[in-house]
Amino acid sequence: MTLTLRRPTPIVSTSQRRGRSSAVAGLALVALLSGCAVSSAPPAVEPTSAGPRVPLSELAVLDEPRAHVGPSTALLDSASIVPVADAPEQSLPTTVTSRDLAGDQEVTVSDTSRILPLDIAGSIAATVFALGFGDAVIGRDISTTFAEAADLPVVTSSGHAISSEAVLALRPTLVITDGTVGPTDVVLQLREAGITVVYVDAEPGLAAPGELARQVAAALGSPETGELLAERLESELAAVVAEIESIRPADPADRVRILFLYLRGTSGIYYLFGEESGADELIEAVGGIDVAGEIGWQGLRPMTDEALVAANPDLILVMTGGLDSVGGIDALIAEKPAVGLTRAGENRRFVDMADGEVLSFGPRTPAVLDALARAIYAPGS
Repeated sequence: MTLTLRRPTPIVSTSQRRGRSSAVAGLALVALLSGCAVSSAPPAVEPTSAGPRVPLSELAVLDEPRAHVGPSTALLDSASIVPVADAPEQSLPTTVTSRDLAGDQEVTVSDTSRILPLDIAGSIAATVFALGFGDAVIGRDISTTFAEAADLPVVTSSGHAISSEAVLALRPTLVITDGTVGPTDVVLQLREAGITVVYVDAEPGLAAPGELARQVAAALGSPETGELLAERLESELAAVVAEIESIRPADPADRVRILFLYLRGTSGIYYLFGEESGADELIEAVGGIDVAGEIGWQGLRPMTDEALVAANPDLILVMTGGLDSVGGIDALIAEKPAVGLTRAGENRRFVDMADGEVLSFGPRTPAVLDALARAIYAPGS
């Protein structure tokens, strides 16, 4: 498979903006509905590192990955963020386009000494750290789980709702967000309180890490650093996709049929990710077949038994926290018998990955693809 990194198409209408992918907008809504109480303590950073490993091309892969029985967990070789520059140059003040909900507007950034990055996947914070500005970050959202940010105070709840009091207490000079956390009124109140707020907008998918690097770096007055990071990420993505191509089945009929299932059992939430959700590009990049796309599923929509059985995946991809929330595989099948009617359910073929990593589409995306490929084609490696 040839990796094509396409830049997002400019978004021109309010209805399309923030719903740039219906899946991301839907996931934000689902998360907010699943619980809005502000956390009393920061969540522990997830142990998602497996340590140094051999290259994908040297793995002893499964002869028939579609027929494998049993679950596996995708772990990064390292959960750390490696900056592209130690002391990136800046030019401030700088004026950038903030891609607000109500339309683009010009925003002038004059102070980046206290940065607060906020989004539903932790991608923006990871990008700020990867650009070399981690020392200026003063807080985090609940999805920012990498080690370098572990000691930062959390300003969002388990439902990804922003606490304005927690934010204001940190005295940020710059908030960078993408509209996937809210409520929107709270974000606008921060701007009214005199805090500079910049919205970025990168379509979820394999083009997102590079595009996010460019937009975030522009807001920090360091566009050259953004280009360096974007080029590094695009090179790393191309390299890992080429490695995956060397181990995935050559015959399309033998490729693993994969479905991404979003779970929040405590709230009774079961959603399928479809086309244009970002999950489709992730599945295709690891050499699988996106079965939700085959049945015409788009964005993020509530799971139905009919859709699940029609898709009949060989493997179900889930977030680790989501699977835990339903009590594990057997409890999920007991609650949703249709899951057990699929090949994946019959074989207990689930691959889970940390919530703050699998769909983050940030600087760790190349490592995410590598980890997923190992879990799919060489479980336990």
